[in-house]
Amino acid sequence: MPKEKKDIAGIVYIYTSFNNTIVHITDMSGKTISRVSGGMVTKHDRLKANPTVAMFVAKKAGETAKDKGITSLYVRVKAKTGNPAPGPGAHSVIKSLSRAGFRIISITDATKIPRGGPKKKGGRRGRRV
Repeated sequence: MPKEKKDIAGIVYIYTSFNNTIVHITDMSGKTISRVSGGMVTKHDRLKANPTVAMFVAKKAGETAKDKGITSLYVRVKAKTGNPAPGPGAHSVIKSLSRAGFRIISITDATKIPRGGPKKKGGRRGRRV
C-alpha cells in the first residue's frame, strides 16, 4: 500500500510593475519561505520586468518552496495602484510555477483600486505628450 503524500499549500504573492517583478512565497500562516525579485536574477535594470527574467525569478522561488515541501499554491497578483493590468511578468510567473509541478488552486487579483482619493498629477488639462 503506497503512502499518502501530504498536500501542503502555500501562498505566492506576485507584484509586477513595468520596472520590476517580485515573487514572495509564504506558508498559509504568512511565514516567508522565499522572496525573489528581478534584480536578484539579472544585473540589467531594463530587464527586471522582462517576462523571461520573471520566469527565472519564479523558478528560483519555486525551488526553495519545493524543498520546504509545498505542493500547491494560492496565487495573488498585484500591480501598481490604479493600473488596470499587471506588468509583463505576471503571466510567465504563474505559467512557470505550474510547469515546475505546483498545483495552482486559485488566482486572485489583489491590486488596490483608488476610490476618489487625492488629485491625480498632470494639471487641469492632463498630461500633454
